[in-house]
Amino acid sequence: MARDPETIERDIEKARDALAGTLDRIGEKANPKQLADSARSTVQSKFDEPKVKYPLIGAGVLIGVLLVRKLLR
Repeated sequence: MARDPETIERDIEKARDALAGTLDRIGEKANPKQLADSARSTVQSKFDEPKVKYPLIGAGVLIGVLLVRKLLR
């Protein structure tokens, strides 16, 4: 089935526009600043959970006490 050149050109232009839109979305998702912001917000939300926050505080206090104890010996 033969198609006229104008139809082919329109199809190519539509495909080109769709590809450009897809590449723009990929570029936005792969933006290092956006990835860093997303990772930071994920980590902050994890640290705000009591089951993660308090054991980390306890571990920090324990390490601090052990360091002070070792320095004073």
